[in-house]
Amino acid sequence: MTTLENRPHTALLVVDVQNDVVGGAHRRDEVVANIAGLVQKARREGVPVVWVQHSDDGLVRGSDDWRIVPELVPADGEPVVEKHYGDSFEDTTLESVLAERMVGRLVVTGAETDACIRSTLHGAFVRGYDTTLVGDAHTAGDKTAWGAPPVEQVVAHTNLYWRYQAAPGRTAGTVETKEVQFNTPS
Repeated sequence: MTTLENRPHTALLVVDVQNDVVGGAHRRDEVVANIAGLVQKARREGVPVVWVQHSDDGLVRGSDDWRIVPELVPADGEPVVEKHYGDSFEDTTLESVLAERMVGRLVVTGAETDACIRSTLHGAFVRGYDTTLVGDAHTAGDKTAWGAPPVEQVVAHTNLYWRYQAAPGRTAGTVETKEVQFNTPS
């Protein structure tokens, strides 16, 4: 279990599901639908939903490209954490948002698999969080022109290696949307 003291709760983390980030992403509509279903489930079960929204020189804060996709709308009172680096914890308010809610376990969804999702998974894990990746609720754009493998391979590889992450006092793993259990570790 988490190495964070007095953190018995779970949160759903939705990372960078923004118009420009997922506009041409692999299986975009399926991934967004899976995330939407998880958001609804979390809300029904009283589990905090925490949104992360990236901005930088190419993704300008306030622009249409920067906005969270229209299928996903943060509810009143759900925190939206702004970030400028891959790791959602780096130079953001995410840690304090989670501490206020006594969260020690994260269920991670979003984009992009090969950048912000991987960075955030590792950032959470090394900070003491139990960290579950939802294998069919993350995606990325095609970067084969720059020598990267096809997106489906990037997603499959990330799901595989996160399934076997281990460290003292923490759990990790990969589950599919239909297997997510917020109130007990997946």
